[in-house]
Amino acid sequence: MEDLFNVDDIKVDMPNKVLSDNVAKISVIGVGGGGCNMINHMINEGSHKIDLIAANTDLQVLNISKAPKKIQLGVKLTKGLGAGMKPEIGRDSAVESFEEIKGILKGADIVFIAAGLGGGTGTGAAAIIAKAAKEIGALTVSVVTKPFTWEGKKRAGLANLGLEELKKVSDSIIVVPNDRLLEIIDENVGMKDAFKIIDNILYQAVNGMSEVILNPGNSDINTDFADVKTIMQHRGMALMGIGRAKGEEAAQRALEDAIDSPLLDKVSLNGAKGILIHFNIHPQVSLFAINSVMGTINDRMDSNAEIIFGTTSDSTLEKDEVKITIVATGFESKNEEFEQEGEENEEKASVRVNDENHLDVPPLMRDYVVQYHIVQTQQHVSPKIEE
Repeated sequence: MEDLFNVDDIKVDMPNKVLSDNVAKISVIGVGGGGCNMINHMINEGSHKIDLIAANTDLQVLNISKAPKKIQLGVKLTKGLGAGMKPEIGRDSAVESFEEIKGILKGADIVFIAAGLGGGTGTGAAAIIAKAAKEIGALTVSVVTKPFTWEGKKRAGLANLGLEELKKVSDSIIVVPNDRLLEIIDENVGMKDAFKIIDNILYQAVNGMSEVILNPGNSDINTDFADVKTIMQHRGMALMGIGRAKGEEAAQRALEDAIDSPLLDKVSLNGAKGILIHFNIHPQVSLFAINSVMGTINDRMDSNAEIIFGTTSDSTLEKDEVKITIVATGFESKNEEFEQEGEENEEKASVRVNDENHLDVPPLMRDYVVQYHIVQTQQHVSPKIEE
């Protein structure tokens, strides 16, 4: 691989930045069609104090984006025609636009990268954009979706490979499997509305963390950017849940709602190495209710896990209403078993790539081609390939 693209060698230590006006600057960049849809959704929801950016190879899609800032990736390479479900084109396009990406992200303290994995631009470009974010010293959090099972093995294989690249350059990654949507929606919900729900799930992930960072001044027990950085920097796979309830035992029910969130993907909290839990509550919600919830959290967490806790009084909520945001980090990837199985079978794998065809593939993508061939031949096994 070329130096710019060798994400294995990327070890960027975040500089100690002085935050302007003591407020962290947040940038959210949507990559590819899915990511750009999420940016539009954030704009429709009225996100404030957040820098919203759309990045795509497809100029037609980019032109209809509502984002105030836009990057056309790979102007020379794709000429605005998209990546055609080829991640190598997405990656090369982001490499071409690398300095422009760094320029538009400059000054950000935290960068959220939103993308749908399994296609061309999002799968290929997201890791390069994450690398750019790390190089400017930003906390880098990737929030991505994985395709429905019915979208086929090819998309699933590409999504897994794209995720592996993101792991190398992201501080934390939140993965939302689209299949979870089938568990939370009515079977009569139309396709268009279903994808809006996915956009909203991604929006909740970004907005939930942004609220914690941007509203410390309203807090009774403060959580801020430094806390988010502590929990999320160099933590790998992360999970997030948002719960809301009112009435009797609202705090406890909001907690259960957060834990059952599509963003938590049914993973036990006791696997987390760090957790941030933030309450938005009416001023009259009792201390005993919060104490009960924190007791439940501590019972479910590893005894060595780091817990950061905060509350914000919100008089716009009803007197018995509670909103809970949970960010849990340091999980081993759900792909670890997948990878370990692949390593065990690596010696058994025999991959033959025609030399002439192999040379026709861009150098930045050859490892993708070899790995994907193994995914197809071993059916869900993705071993690591020595370069």
